[in-house]
Amino acid sequence: MKFIYSIAFLLLVAISCTQKDGIDKDLAFLNTVSSANLSKIFDLSTDNSGNVKISPLGEGVSAFEVAFGHGTGSGASAVVKPGASVTHSYPEGSYTVSVKASDLAGKETTTTYPLKVTYRAPEKIAVTLNQTAHNVKVKASADYAHGFTVYFGDAVNEAGTALATGAEVSHDYVNAGNYDVRVVALSGGAATSDKTVSITVTDPFGLPITFDNAFVSYFFGTFGGGQAFATVDNPNATGINTSAKVGKLTRGWEGWSGTYSPLNTPIDFSLGKVIKVLGYNPDPALIGKKLNIELEWAVGGTPSNGVAVLKIPFATSGAWEELVFDYSGISAIPAGAKFTQLVLRFNDAADGADGIGQVIYVDNFRLTN
Repeated sequence: MKFIYSIAFLLLVAISCTQKDGIDKDLAFLNTVSSANLSKIFDLSTDNSGNVKISPLGEGVSAFEVAFGHGTGSGASAVVKPGASVTHSYPEGSYTVSVKASDLAGKETTTTYPLKVTYRAPEKIAVTLNQTAHNVKVKASADYAHGFTVYFGDAVNEAGTALATGAEVSHDYVNAGNYDVRVVALSGGAATSDKTVSITVTDPFGLPITFDNAFVSYFFGTFGGGQAFATVDNPNATGINTSAKVGKLTRGWEGWSGTYSPLNTPIDFSLGKVIKVLGYNPDPALIGKKLNIELEWAVGGTPSNGVAVLKIPFATSGAWEELVFDYSGISAIPAGAKFTQLVLRFNDAADGADGIGQVIYVDNFRLTN
């Protein structure tokens, strides 16, 4: 009996050791794993890049497959490991994102999420204008902008001109005038912001000089103590000059005092060598006193300053008269010379108190043959 019980005990021990501890065929625990507990998964950027960070979450998930609802081919979806994320760039719009979760039991659960991407309106628009006569160049910047559209304000139903961030656009106005330049900052979606800057487009300063064009900057700088120049109403709008505006020259303390005018358009002697000016002398005591027209800063340096100088006296008082400055008799002026500065002086023979405060009026400077 001892022998029989010993054999039976050894057989029982051998059978009980054929499976490793803790392992059996019961896989029922996998049925408790669930991938259904997916949470909110989107982190939307606020910089108008359209980037959306997608971070799927779930319990017992071995992998996620995210279909973005946007794009084609390999760019339309991505496989994401648990705890990881993927970023996709969306245009503004509404999308449906699908997340397929595979769990340890081999089950797959697909969940769809609505996604709406809305771009914010650009902020802090800055517009820089650079004007030269009829031309204007525009630059712009703004936070959250994906580019700009510029409206120059000189056309009906203007289509607008595209302006990239960091770039510059140029526009030429046909006519001088006042215009509103509107710059629209684009978000990349529906939202926009805009800024309007008013500008005055001027005609170039050069002959003829009439003082009547509101869109010409008639610059007459002065030198010498007490010298002055201004655009004023015509003091005697009769006879040969009925224009509304004229130039008023007030003589300074020194005989060498005068005015200087850099010109946008040079005086071109290939078009004529005679400059005619309308002059008005209100004081009979100034009859015979001379107006100087001196042409300076020739293109190419020839002739030098001090060569193209003529002095013509007033012949009357109380009425407009025409003063003619004929430079064709100055041999040192080459044919086709171009001068970029006009200088006026009056009664330069007098000095000190003999000339101070003397007033004359000038108008309608023009170049002829």
